[in-house]
Amino acid sequence: MNENLFASLIAPTILGLPAAVLIILFPPLLIPTSKYLINNRLITTQQWLIKLTSKQMMAMHNTKGRTWSLMLVSLIIFIATTNLLGLLPHSFTPTTQLSMNLAMAIPLWAGAVIMGFRSKIKNALAHFLPQGTPTPLIPMLVIIETISLLIQPMALAVRLTANITAGHLLMHLIGSATLAMSTINLPSTLIIFTILILLTILEIAVALIQAYVFTLLVSLYLHDNT
Repeated sequence: MNENLFASLIAPTILGLPAAVLIILFPPLLIPTSKYLINNRLITTQQWLIKLTSKQMMAMHNTKGRTWSLMLVSLIIFIATTNLLGLLPHSFTPTTQLSMNLAMAIPLWAGAVIMGFRSKIKNALAHFLPQGTPTPLIPMLVIIETISLLIQPMALAVRLTANITAGHLLMHLIGSATLAMSTINLPSTLIIFTILILLTILEIAVALIQAYVFTLLVSLYLHDNT
């Protein structure tokens, strides 16, 4: 039972070779583009959503921080499309892998922190020691603030991994219960199936929200260092 439960979270292979790279490259191919002067409704809606999202995330940034707008918009689109495609039957969600989420979180966090140390070193160091701290507490607070800074990319990756993995496991359990109850009790099956549909709608919302939260937190880290 445990093997079947977690089988959908195992990275797939083709002829013994990992297929995660091909799966990661697949979602960007589904984003429509236009070669015409006048766009259709789908392209127009897509551009409006991208503009709305980027405007909301970049409103608090200065000129230096807004240079990251293309990267942040690409990041939220990639995570959102990957999470949504992972809800399809017989599919794989790369964002359920902690290693991939760390590979996204660590470089973005490190880039923001390095930019902060390069552009305003005094403000960056001031975060390690709040103003008015008693002298005996200075070493302890510096250690605590350093640990909190270093744990930020781990928190980003674990939050995304835990939310996506928990939703997939819950859908798998309820789907298995629906299939098992279909031969026992039809009214109970209909109730469980309704719960499954509602959970699927919730998971679609969670997939989009987690993409936005991940990107927004990266944006906040960038704001603190620019």
